[in-house]
Amino acid sequence: MTEENNHKFATMAIHAGAAPDEATGARATPIYQTTSFVFDDAEHASQLFHLEAFGNIYSRIMNPTQNVLEERVAALEGGTAALATASGHSAQLIVLHTLMETGDEFIAAKQLYGGSINQFGHSFKKFGWTARFADIDDPSSFEALVNEKTRAIFVESIANPGGVITDLDAISVIAKKAGVPLIVDNTLATPYLCQPKQHGADIIVHSMTKFLGGHGNSVGGVLVDCGTFDWMASDKFKSISTPCESYGGMVFGEVFGPIAFAISCRVLGLRDLGPCISPFNAFLIATGMETLPLRIKQHSENALQVARFLSAHEKVSFVSYAGLPDNAYHERAKKYCPRGAGAVFTFGLKGGYDAGVKLVNSVELFSHLANVGDTRSLIIHPASTTHSQLTAEERKAAGAGDDVIRLSIGIEDALDIIADLEKAI
Repeated sequence: MTEENNHKFATMAIHAGAAPDEATGARATPIYQTTSFVFDDAEHASQLFHLEAFGNIYSRIMNPTQNVLEERVAALEGGTAALATASGHSAQLIVLHTLMETGDEFIAAKQLYGGSINQFGHSFKKFGWTARFADIDDPSSFEALVNEKTRAIFVESIANPGGVITDLDAISVIAKKAGVPLIVDNTLATPYLCQPKQHGADIIVHSMTKFLGGHGNSVGGVLVDCGTFDWMASDKFKSISTPCESYGGMVFGEVFGPIAFAISCRVLGLRDLGPCISPFNAFLIATGMETLPLRIKQHSENALQVARFLSAHEKVSFVSYAGLPDNAYHERAKKYCPRGAGAVFTFGLKGGYDAGVKLVNSVELFSHLANVGDTRSLIIHPASTTHSQLTAEERKAAGAGDDVIRLSIGIEDALDIIADLEKAI
């Protein structure tokens, strides 16, 4: 597990990036609710705008509250730098905007969150970017799609909603052979359960709306630069490896080295596209992260108990949870997520679509909503909601068939969670 100044994970979750406020002595990170920041003098202003010095200019680009959050996430993921954004989707947009040019392609697992499939397969077409989808259970399907236009490979460490555990080492080998970065969405696992950098990830993204914030009260995304990719090894990544006109011909890969990707995302993508996180949301998420290891431990323990209950239920056709010994991904989960298989999983009801709709209308403790990663237990029927924009074939491939129910197990007492499901089923 990554350490900073010999600190362990739980310590970094509380202290990384934060210190008592110099101006007031406040111990909690202040919310710097301001649009802009005063320069020391004209020379200082010029240095900031020319990237000759680091500092605050305008809260669309960075903010001190945001900076604490970014340093904390980077420390927990073992990265060199991070960039917080308005949402997980906007983090993905900034990452691909930095890597891609019109006509470029990237390869993504087809076992992804439905919103990501839609963003990649439809919305990104307007930028002239093409997503090619491969089967996470067949690494060779990724390699078969690599061509001269490929600029990245994108996977989730734990796929949403199917609970598939990705063989990151195998996919990393393919990415390295292709000379492109491996991007890993680590939202469902969090750095507490899985450390993608240790398995070849070059860029990590999160929807911080989920487990990092953990309380269902704020929306945010983040990208982490692992500092492992050589951006100057080819001319594929022009935003980083070629002179930038808007910064006097500066070559970010030469000037910033292991943080070049994060800097490029901030001063080109975030600056110009504008999906900045609010200082208040940054504060809420950073505060939520202080209890991350405690919460994820309880989430995972509860999820295992609920999965065991469902796997023995006569009206349940299957349970897709890698924490169960008979699950196809159990051995892979022990390798990549040794502390637990997470809190989100799916199961099937023998009554199909209608039974799924009835169940979500019958639960009482569970909240029926389109989110995961809350302290509360959450439930949804993906085929009628989050994945409804996909075709039946796409839904099935994503692990969201008509009979599938997705659960996000909270940190309530496991017996109460099970009792609610038992009554509703």
